[in-house]
Amino acid sequence: MEKVQFMPEGEDHAVDFYVLEEAMLGGKQYLFVTDSQNDDAEALILRANPNDDGNEVTFDVVEDEDELTAVLLLMRDDLEELGIEVEI
Repeated sequence: MEKVQFMPEGEDHAVDFYVLEEAMLGGKQYLFVTDSQNDDAEALILRANPNDDGNEVTFDVVEDEDELTAVLLLMRDDLEELGIEVEI
């Protein structure tokens, strides 16, 4: 499981996330991440937003219900293989 660090805007320290799944939709990259490797971890879907120069990428939490549903539909089979039940 890949571990990545993010620096939340306005925070003074990095936060570790574990990437469980990755998908592309409409030319955009999405990551399914958790804050822990334990069973009771919090999960988020993040959308990559590359800067114009292509040297840096920022990530936003996906909050739009339609976008979230579409991404979860893409990831559902792979997540269920990992033992994560997806309810849409």
